[in-house]
Amino acid sequence: MRVPVTWLREWVNPPGSPTDWADKLTRGGVEAVACPLLPALPQRVVVGRITSIEPHPQVERLSVCNVDAGSDKRLTVVCGAPNVRVGLHAPLALPGARLPDARTIETTELGGVCSQGMLCSAAELGLAERSDGLLELALEARCGSSIVEHLQLDDWLLELELTPNRGDCASVLGVARELSALYGCRLTPATATPAAVGVSQTVEVGIDDPQTCPRYAGRALVRLSGGGTSPWWLRERLRRAGLRTIHPLVDVTNYVMLELGQPLHAFDLERLAPPISVRRAAAGERLQLLNEQQLVLTADDLLIADARAPLALAGVMGGSGSAVDSATTAIFLESACFDPVCVAGSGRRHHILSDARYRFERGVDPSLQRRALERASTLILQLCGGVAGPVSEAGSAPREALRIPLRQHQIERLLGTPIPSDQVASLLERLDIKLQTDDRGDWLASVPTHRYDLRIEADLVEEIGRLWGYERIAPRAYRPQLPPITVPETRRDPDTVCQRLAARGYREIVSYSFIDPQWGEWLAPGTPKIAVDNPIAETLAVMRPNLWPGLLGAWRYNRQRQTPRARLFELGIGFASGDDGLPREQQRLAALLAGSALPEQWGSARRAADLFDLKADIEATLAPLPANWHWRAEYHPALHPGRSARLYVGQSPCGWLGELHPQLAERLEVGAGVQLLDLDWQIVADVPVPRSVPLPEQPATRRDLALVVDEMVPAQALVETARQTGISFLREAFVFDAWRGDELEAGYKSIALGLIFQHLSRTLTDEEVDTAVAEITARLAALHRADLRRV
Repeated sequence: MRVPVTWLREWVNPPGSPTDWADKLTRGGVEAVACPLLPALPQRVVVGRITSIEPHPQVERLSVCNVDAGSDKRLTVVCGAPNVRVGLHAPLALPGARLPDARTIETTELGGVCSQGMLCSAAELGLAERSDGLLELALEARCGSSIVEHLQLDDWLLELELTPNRGDCASVLGVARELSALYGCRLTPATATPAAVGVSQTVEVGIDDPQTCPRYAGRALVRLSGGGTSPWWLRERLRRAGLRTIHPLVDVTNYVMLELGQPLHAFDLERLAPPISVRRAAAGERLQLLNEQQLVLTADDLLIADARAPLALAGVMGGSGSAVDSATTAIFLESACFDPVCVAGSGRRHHILSDARYRFERGVDPSLQRRALERASTLILQLCGGVAGPVSEAGSAPREALRIPLRQHQIERLLGTPIPSDQVASLLERLDIKLQTDDRGDWLASVPTHRYDLRIEADLVEEIGRLWGYERIAPRAYRPQLPPITVPETRRDPDTVCQRLAARGYREIVSYSFIDPQWGEWLAPGTPKIAVDNPIAETLAVMRPNLWPGLLGAWRYNRQRQTPRARLFELGIGFASGDDGLPREQQRLAALLAGSALPEQWGSARRAADLFDLKADIEATLAPLPANWHWRAEYHPALHPGRSARLYVGQSPCGWLGELHPQLAERLEVGAGVQLLDLDWQIVADVPVPRSVPLPEQPATRRDLALVVDEMVPAQALVETARQTGISFLREAFVFDAWRGDELEAGYKSIALGLIFQHLSRTLTDEEVDTAVAEITARLAALHRADLRRV
């Protein structure tokens, strides 16, 4: 937002330069930078008046002008501007003049005629990017006066970056109020004289939803002169503030918005079918905006509508069907207050940015509507003629200000320094905050309606601090009272897990939570995706359901740059929809393994990494593992069929492991054989509590079983069955071999199972071990049709 300093000085005139003002504003919490209007001021450029014109003797498109430059002698100037005419006042660059673009003007012969200077356009003075003719000055401009003084070209601009909570500063009035408070100087706002009512024509208005529109006002202005352009002073103020001129009616509404902070809108009265109402849109209703954008509305959108159709998206932008143009002679001028949340929602939902939305979503003073309406009405009548009708209003301004308790000891506690009571009252009075003292010496503060950001006691203390000056608060050592954070014994420390993975050669990445919707569908098909309301790009339009998109994107980027292998991991947040339909955050641990299993070396032949390498790494990293930790071969649509497994802790699924599906590997251009892991951190972070176990004093006995089972029987199922037989002295069961050969029947495999038996207090007999082995063998045969191998 840009504010001309000359405009500000009409409201407040604190000491110092514009640069000092900007520094004061920044230190007060409103970031501002001061810069001159022009990088260099024109020299020897004055106001000139054309007294006579003759055609050029040789060049048809040129004219020879006699110009009054404020001296007794008239100057001859050759000019080719299309708007040159007798009596026109325009900038005249005298011989020896220097323009802002560093051009020097000298006496020059043009087609045999001596030109003693140059009549200038706005572009040549640095006031516009391009111009179609001479800059036309007011008729009362004094000939010979400096153009710098006449046009105030030595003006400065304050460029402000407002935070969302300071919508009260989004106007000249707001910035002037802020400067007045920071400097403690007098604010002299311009008075708004009510426009005289000259016609009885009224337009009925109504509000269907007072929560989203507490106040709506408007009036008819008729018998206006159509066409024309706004005067120079108005156009130049808009230009310096960063707005383009369109039409006098639109220019006035923009001017008042910049001046007071109240967005206004002018409807062509002849295109309306009163009454005017503020209502919610019906789902599927359509509206074409001034920027030609076609909207399909939802029930959450707020509309300005007449008896026939929607007219405008409230607080955001008007519709093209009721827009004013050069033929407009009667308007309905609107001034309203809308709910910031409702306006922000509509703007984001339909991807519309406008000056009105910028102000309404930050909060517009609900007591400002009538004043802004009168100010704009007066300006329109001055510029376009016509007469005004009575004001129609619905809703009302707030009857009383918000009252917030303020305690003296809280001021000292939050600021770290005592502020005298009389200074507290004086500082807050600069902000138009009235204080009432209670019996305990504390206060009750009445907050003005334009300060949406002041809602609790801490807000008032912050205002006291910034007006007092943070630089006046002496620094002192802070005594921290935060207890150290300890990780429970039953939870894994995330930092430790990351360090272990790094020690095993993995590199940690941090990737965007926003992903390409196509990637999300490929890597998590069937999972509801959470869409981003206002994505920064189409390829970042949904929230990631898991961390695989970031890992695969990082690997693809490095692979395209000739990186032969990668070990990557990320500990971050995935997003899913809960049972109630609301988004849920899930902390996840994911890893990627690609390329060779080992770095290139002489001690081992090159071997492509497989899912067992990744499985070994994660189990070593998360050791000790709970006893009920196990993998099951299951299908995942993003993983290679037959090369994927799901992790369970007990009966709770908590992650996937496997090789990326070959079709996806080709689509994503990441190469074949990429191994992926994705775990739910909330489950795998649980760690079994270490328990002391007495060292066995008796010898162990081992028995091996070679079992023939169907190919579809997982080896893990055999191990689990052996462990679940209930034999108290079975210490361990594990697979140590798998074999397939012609000696076996087709569709069968041989699994070698190792069994370790050991009693804590005595030596087991062969009969006890044989009985246990027989029991295990029988259970395996019953559940898995496992036979002892004979060959």
